[in-house]
Amino acid sequence: MEATGGAVELAAFLARHPPFDSVGATALDAIAEGSVLERFAEGELVLDAFRDPTVEVFVVIEGHVQLWNNADTRLEGPDEVVSPGGMFGFSAMLTERSIGPRAVAAGAVLVARIPAALAAPVFTSSRGARFLAEMVSSARRRVPAAAAPTYMLVDDLIVRPPLVVDPDLPIGEVARRMTADGGPAAVPLGDGRFGLVTDAVLRTRVLLGADQPGSPVRSIVDTSAPVAVLGDSAAEAHMLILDRDAEFLLVTDRDGELRGVVAPRDFAVSPTAAGMSVHEQLRRAATVEDLACHATDIPTMLDDLLSNGLASGRVIAVYSSVVDTLVRRALGFVFARHPELSVDAFTWLSLGSNGRREAVLSSDVDSAAAFDGPVPEDGIAGYRAAFGEVYDVLAQAGLSADDHGATARHALFARTNDEWRAAGREWMAAPEAHNGAMMTSLLVDGRPIHGDPGLPAVTQVFGDLRRHPGTMRLLLQESLSKRAKLRSMRHILSRRPDTFDIKAHALVPVVNIARWAALSVGSAALPTVERLRAAAGSAMLPDEQAGTLIEVFGVLQRLRLRYQLMQHAVGDRPSDLITMSRMSSIDRSVIAQAVREISAVQRRMDNVAQYVPTKEWASR
Repeated sequence: MEATGGAVELAAFLARHPPFDSVGATALDAIAEGSVLERFAEGELVLDAFRDPTVEVFVVIEGHVQLWNNADTRLEGPDEVVSPGGMFGFSAMLTERSIGPRAVAAGAVLVARIPAALAAPVFTSSRGARFLAEMVSSARRRVPAAAAPTYMLVDDLIVRPPLVVDPDLPIGEVARRMTADGGPAAVPLGDGRFGLVTDAVLRTRVLLGADQPGSPVRSIVDTSAPVAVLGDSAAEAHMLILDRDAEFLLVTDRDGELRGVVAPRDFAVSPTAAGMSVHEQLRRAATVEDLACHATDIPTMLDDLLSNGLASGRVIAVYSSVVDTLVRRALGFVFARHPELSVDAFTWLSLGSNGRREAVLSSDVDSAAAFDGPVPEDGIAGYRAAFGEVYDVLAQAGLSADDHGATARHALFARTNDEWRAAGREWMAAPEAHNGAMMTSLLVDGRPIHGDPGLPAVTQVFGDLRRHPGTMRLLLQESLSKRAKLRSMRHILSRRPDTFDIKAHALVPVVNIARWAALSVGSAALPTVERLRAAAGSAMLPDEQAGTLIEVFGVLQRLRLRYQLMQHAVGDRPSDLITMSRMSSIDRSVIAQAVREISAVQRRMDNVAQYVPTKEWASR
């Protein structure tokens, strides 16, 4: 092996290859100056990162390098061959773990060895994070599932406790602690909120003279970092940090206590990357046709996540995040064609299953729009027409609209905030009129995914719904009207008793119970399981019944997702109608038991509603 020079030539070479192509000239020159070029003869070992974690990244300049990504298959052929411009060793470098690969020269090879101190910052940028997502996704398609990394939850990405500092601590002292800790500082701001102090914040606010080192650190915190919760899938967290183009992600527990701060580089070996390339392709789709083409890969992504051990509930939440991305891209495409309309004039709410982050392949895309200011009726008509075009784009991507009209392209679901506020009050005062109970049930599932991230006026109105006992009683009757059952009379009469609608006859009853129970205790939670947890222990929903429904809902959603992926695999359109004879005897017995459990809870709620005063329904 011989060492060579050529920093200028190396900088020019790196500038032509990702992720270095997004690095500034000054930083690129520093990387080239600090790198070492080495030549290897055919068959010579370049790297064995199964034995020792590397502290360098390797870039192939000339020739080809064979890689083995699985330590157990070294005697077999290589998993991949890296060509000039290709890179390896980054996962071991970033994680400081002996996770491979083993690299051997395939003929004469010239390789650049870039020290971790120079390479790591490249991967902390959003461009670097996306590069990692695509690289790891590609690698995982070539590696057996047993050899794939096992980071499935955001919990697993937390490598050390967060540095939390007092808001009144001087900036200079915080900077000193950050240097010693090697990461950002989190500053509690009250009400479960946190701000971050990063190197970038210190550079822009202090070094440039805007703030003094003796000022309290609360004066410079960045409050834009997205937040994930322990138990969230790493895939969701990865999508969130990329969607926000964020430098860091805060991770809290369900009580709001900060548990960790995650950077894009921490996702280097997460199997979240199995779906990141699809997600990134959707985000970067340049045309409606591109969007539709990339959307065809979504079921495969879901199957991959499920097959590699991610819990079905988390896979479903990932799909809901992907649907959000599809809707945002569709809005972007349509409003780019309508310069006379402002894409910032409204908040788009996802309703129904996607609003609750429980969408599956058969789910419709329910929606509503809330305009932030006064808009004339003819102006809103123009927006509604544009929303119709949004649904045309979504249809090309394989997503369907609600057949009953719960979409922002219809007048009932596109209003100003003042109109929504007035309508909400009417529904609470007289829920039996104007489909008030149905509209209330739809709107309380609303989740903003475009525009103002705060709750629009209509959802704020329902915050004190439990103070209206008559309305709560009517909503309860509406919620219990969909009974859990194995067969509907329509199926019996149509001689199709072998089919089971898992949504209508099992899941919807649980969703309705959870929604009503959450309203009864004043909870603003959206996901069904979180609503059941919030209402557990109330007179209407004791702990045991709530726990039963949580378990039942998880089991049914898992079956639903699995069978829909099977339907897709054989070329059928995914639906909620399951042919019982095609199910295993175990799955059939699980469904039968689930229906019995749900039905028992419904009967108990009927009895409580008859004999317990309304004001005591939410008592604990």
